Amino acid sequence: MNINGATALVTGANRGIGRHLAAQLVERGAKVYATARRPESIDLDGVEVLALDITDPDAVAAAARAADDVDLLVNNAGVGGGALLGDLDGVRATMDVNFWGTLSMVRAFAPVLAENGGGAVVNIASSASWFVFPGSSAYAVSKAAVWSMGNALRQELAGQGTHVTSVHLGAADTDMMKGYDVPKMDPVDVARAALDGVEAGVFEVIADEFTEMVKASLSKDPRGFDRRFQQFLNR
Repeated sequence: MNINGATALVTGANRGIGRHLAAQLVERGAKVYATARRPESIDLDGVEVLALDITDPDAVAAAARAADDVDLLVNNAGVGGGALLGDLDGVRATMDVNFWGTLSMVRAFAPVLAENGGGAVVNIASSASWFVFPGSSAYAVSKAAVWSMGNALRQELAGQGTHVTSVHLGAADTDMMKGYDVPKMDPVDVARAALDGVEAGVFEVIADEFTEMVKASLSKDPRGFDRRFQQFLNR
């Protein structure tokens, strides 16, 4: 997909990776709808700001009506999450945003994309789609669901010419990762890798070496990865 001349909508565009995605889309020549639950928190030039809570069906439907020229949907909005055996309301809230909210956006915008020639969907997933960081199992489950959803949607949307890309990364230097003492990517680099992947038409963007290692481990005995990961945690 050629981003120059495209019309994109980015969820969670007020900070972190989403903010850089929106800014770089503008730099690459796209018209951009930048969305957030609090639109006043978006401070980007050259974008059209929309209020959007992806867990609110009415808000999602309103966004699809307002942005009816979109041919690139970037599902970036997401939240962290605790343990599956912890607070159940918290687990549900994580799934509501990361899985159900993302799916709600695709369902609302799929007809828009079809009307505008097919276009593309980008889902920001995670290396946690394939492993669990201690204390964040609800997040990992939600991102595993986002990965699987992307694979399924790629088939379901192929007939209308819509391409689907999943973006996977380890830790990025964002508000969500504050307090974690681990190597972190610059969100600028994540956004660049994601958009390069869209233009190249890839199915999955693997944004860093750690995520590449995690993905490669899926075909091997999981005990080997677990030993390496425990060494990483206890370094």
